[in-house]
Amino acid sequence: MNAYVERYNRTVRYDWLSQYLFDSIVEVQDYATRWLWLHNNERLNMAIGGITPKQKLAMAA
Repeated sequence: MNAYVERYNRTVRYDWLSQYLFDSIVEVQDYATRWLWLHNNERLNMAIGGITPKQKLAMAA
C-alpha cells in the first residue's frame, strides 16, 4: 500500500480517532473536517521544514 496513505491513516487513528467515543457518523465527519482543516492550516509539519501544508502549497504555486 502507498506509504503516504499509510502514514495519513496512522496519523488520523492516533491523533484523534482512537482517543474519542463518537455517538454518530455525523459527529465523526464533523470532527474529521475540523481536524483536517487544523492539520493543513495551523499544525506545523517538521517533514516539510516546520511549516504548514497550506504554506508549502502556496510556495509551490
